[in-house]
Amino acid sequence: MKQKDFVIKAMVENGNLATFSQLYRLTDVSSWQTKTPFATIRRIVQTNKEFFKIQPGLWGLSEFKSEILSKLNIKEITRENEFTHSYFQGIIAQIGNLRNFYTYIPPQDKNRFFIDKKLHEVATTSEIYEFSYPKIIKIAKTIDAIWFNERKLPHSFFEVEHSTDFKNSLNKFYELQDFNATMFIVADKNRRAQFDSVINASIYESIANSVRFVDYDSIVKLYEKENLKVQVGI
Repeated sequence: MKQKDFVIKAMVENGNLATFSQLYRLTDVSSWQTKTPFATIRRIVQTNKEFFKIQPGLWGLSEFKSEILSKLNIKEITRENEFTHSYFQGIIAQIGNLRNFYTYIPPQDKNRFFIDKKLHEVATTSEIYEFSYPKIIKIAKTIDAIWFNERKLPHSFFEVEHSTDFKNSLNKFYELQDFNATMFIVADKNRRAQFDSVINASIYESIANSVRFVDYDSIVKLYEKENLKVQVGI
């Protein structure tokens, strides 16, 4: 078998699609004469026609493309609709889980899918913790993803922004600024300049240093890194 065949076999066993993290775990590389098997897996998937990109970090077998897109309720893969909001919510929750945080997804999104799981199956808490006054909790309930620490206080707030102007998310963060929590906007890297323009408005001066911009690819790479730590026991 060629190295490519081992990767295809792993993807078939995973339902014809997989994240890189899953491929690192499932692909039998015991016979490969390479010191960098994970890099080899990435190269194989990214350069061979047998595979196609579904989302950043998520790939499928081209032979089953129509079936996969139908299953994931994606009509076509283009630059614009490559994104799905729930996919990145799931990635963020998974990173939090790997870091041993309690993870929260808002009720309105709990039945949306992260690959083959509903988001409520990914998040570790189904109800938001009552960490403040009702008015504040009402706002926090609408945040796309939250990590809570062991004291059940917010550690990080995340808003996934694909096409809106960031202001709705920043207005939420403005109301949550009194907590010792980092706030993240997750969006396409091409929107960084737009984000900088909005966050530098005087109205957001008090939160400008607390809100960080993270692009989609960086979130996926972080997810892969956290998974790798678990696999090697670090």
